[in-house]
Amino acid sequence: MAEEKIEKFSAAELSRLRNELMQAGIDSRQAAELVTTFLAMHGYGVNAELVPEILLRLEEVGCSEDCMQSELERVALVM
Repeated sequence: MAEEKIEKFSAAELSRLRNELMQAGIDSRQAAELVTTFLAMHGYGVNAELVPEILLRLEEVGCSEDCMQSELERVALVM
């Protein structure tokens, strides 16, 4: 069975999300809420069990736009 692909997010959207995740003082719960809200605004649910795992990758300096897209696809659930 083929996996459904989620939409390709714009570079600006991914950059904005990364900047929000990198803010000083943000804790893991707030970061998880940011990812959940980001995907919900695009009409997706979230596999909450995987969010903490992908947060580590999303917050890495070396995580490119393609990397971010891939990690978001891992937790996004098509509603």
